[in-house]
Formats: sequence, C-alpha cells, structure tokens
Amino acid sequence: METTAYMGKRQGSPGEVFAAFLKLGLTSFGGPIAHLGYFRDELVLRRCWIDEKGYSDLVALCQFLPGPASSQVGFALGLMRGGPLGAAAAWAAFTLPSAILLVLFALGAHAFGGPIGSGIIHGLKVVAVAIVAQAVWGMARTLCPDRERAGIALAAVLIVVIVSGSVGQILAIAAGALAGLWLCRTKSEAVSGHMTFPVSPATGIAALVLFFGLLFGLPAVAAATNAQGLAVFDSFYRAGSLVFGGGHVVLPLLETEVVRSGWVPADQFLAGYGAGQAVPGPLFIFAAYLGTILDPAPNGFVGALIALVAIFLPGFLLLIGVIPFWDAFRGRPTAQAIMRGANASVVGILGAALYQPVWTSAILEPYDFALALTCFVLLMAWKMPPWIVVIVSAVGGVLIALA
Repeated sequence: METTAYMGKRQGSPGEVFAAFLKLGLTSFGGPIAHLGYFRDELVLRRCWIDEKGYSDLVALCQFLPGPASSQVGFALGLMRGGPLGAAAAWAAFTLPSAILLVLFALGAHAFGGPIGSGIIHGLKVVAVAIVAQAVWGMARTLCPDRERAGIALAAVLIVVIVSGSVGQILAIAAGALAGLWLCRTKSEAVSGHMTFPVSPATGIAALVLFFGLLFGLPAVAAATNAQGLAVFDSFYRAGSLVFGGGHVVLPLLETEVVRSGWVPADQFLAGYGAGQAVPGPLFIFAAYLGTILDPAPNGFVGALIALVAIFLPGFLLLIGVIPFWDAFRGRPTAQAIMRGANASVVGILGAALYQPVWTSAILEPYDFALALTCFVLLMAWKMPPWIVVIVSAVGGVLIALA
C-alpha cells in the first residue's frame, strides 16, 4: 500500500525512531492526552514525520480502538517512519524507561519499613483515589455528555456490582455497545482525510485472527497445561484487550485479574498504581510493577517482561488489524454509535472501581479523606502535574503516620 501520504521527505531508520522516542519516554509526564501533545510537538512540528491532518486522523483511529491510545499512536508513527523494526523501537524506547523505574520500586518496596516507609506507601494509595476520581470526572464529561450515555454508564455500574470479576466487565461493555447502537445512532459525525499505512489487508486479517485466537485460546491452554506463566500472560492479555476510553480503565481490569486471584495484595496493588503516576510514559507500565511482585512465580524481571508484553500486545494487534480497513469503517454511523455506548460503559466501570478497591483500601480515617481531597483539588483546580501531586501525597502520608 502507499505510505507517502503522511510521511516526511525520507524514510527513517529504527535507530532514529528509537532516539526520538527515548527522549519522549524520559520526559512525557502527564498521562495519555499529554503524551499526544508531546508527540505532536516533537514529531509533527519539529521533526515533520507526519503532517497535522495525518496526525489527527491517526489519533482518531487509536482512540477508537481498545488499548493504550498514546502507545498505539507511537507504535504507528514508528511503523510509518521505520517499518516493523521502527514500530518495535518506538514502543521499547517510550515504555522501558518508566517500566524499569517501577520494577526497581517493586524490588525495593520491602525496604519501606517503619512509619516513614509505611507512610509513603499509604500516601501512594491515597493519591490513587484523587487520580482515579479525576479520570472519572474528565471521562464522564467527555464520554457521557447526554442523558442516554449517562444512563449507559449507570447501567454499567449496576452490572459490575451485580456480576463481579471480568465477566461483569465484559457484559457491561457488550451491553453498552448494544445500547449505543440503539440510543446513539443519531449523533454520527462526518469524517475526512485518508489514512494510508504499510500494512496489507492480508496482514491485517492475520493480526485480527491472532488477536482473537489469543483472547479465546489462551484461557483454555493455560487451564489445560496448568502453567503459571501462561496464566499470567492470559490475565494481562485479557486486561489489555478490554481497555476502552483511556489508560486509567486498566485499573479495574487488572485488579480483577491479579488481586482477586490472590496474586497481589490489594495494598501493594494501589501503592504501585500511585507510584506509576510519578514516572513518565504510558500508564500501562503499571503491569511491569505487578509482574515483578506476583506470587507465585514467574515474577521479578521475568514476570515484569511477561506482563508488559502481554498487556501491550492486543492493542498493537488490533491496530495492525484495523489499519487497512479503517477508512471504510470509521464513517459508518453504526460503528460510531457502538463506540459511544462502549465508551460510556467504561466510565461506569471505572466509577465502580473508584469505590472498590480504590476508596475502600485507601481511605481509612478522616485524615486520609482530607489528603485525598487536597490531591484532587491540586489536580483539578491548580492543574498540577500528577508526579508533583504524588510527591505531595507521599509527604502527607508520612505526616499522617507520624502524627
């Protein structure tokens, strides 16, 4: 297929792609929306790898699909600039710096003893309340702006409360998609532009077959072989397959997979999620922390690698699978209606997770509530970067522990 529509004047090398994304991986604080802004500044305006129209179309594609939108945009830009090796280089350079930091945090967490160490850990759990609340508020305003989609979000909350675990989450998303098909058809939007990528229809179909084959085949293979490594890969792959609407949605999905299974204690889960807000890069790198502390093995560096690859893989397979057919699909009112309903459902799923496990595990006394509210105001009203708010909460946790 043609690849020149949105390319720069020359094809780049994987090394060039790695260098550009390593800079972004070391400096891109602020979450997925901020990442897209960093990409635009560095790759659209400064390096001219792609023009404004092409970039906006690419962002629209990645926001439509399940998975980590900013990482998918980076993967696609690496693919366009440096081919398959460029795509791998973009992912590795953008992801590994923050993933390594979280692995080191996980390996050194046992050193956080005494009131100061326990206070820091508790502060990280409390800041997760504020960050998830901010995500729910922002996503609700964007994805549930009318009565129909607000109702879909509320129905999703009821579904995941009644039917616990991953089954309830899948049912909520499916029900939201069907409700969107019924309630949101009249709100179709015109699309423009033409997307071209170096991916053939045959390659796209193969990627989709692999995506669904792993999604439905891994549970059976893991159960038949009783291999813990396969079970871990399956859990993180399933979580990465269902993330609609933003990286924060991975929180309830991972909590279902690793906390309710007994692999990771709830307090360590939330502490790692809080620590993940203090590092640059995509939110999915939280999986590296969880893979490091899993019990039973595989854990450590091997567990981190398994978890990290598994959670990113489905989003990349879907991206490759949809790319050749995106132009024909994205303009259909039916497709837009389905996605509106599914996105409203994930707001409800994340809202339910705000209470259980985030609130119930972190807010134990009035001091905790005051600290969480302070962090929320700093994020929402003062617009402070999340990593600064994480530091504030960690200090607050120490002061509470010493009081």
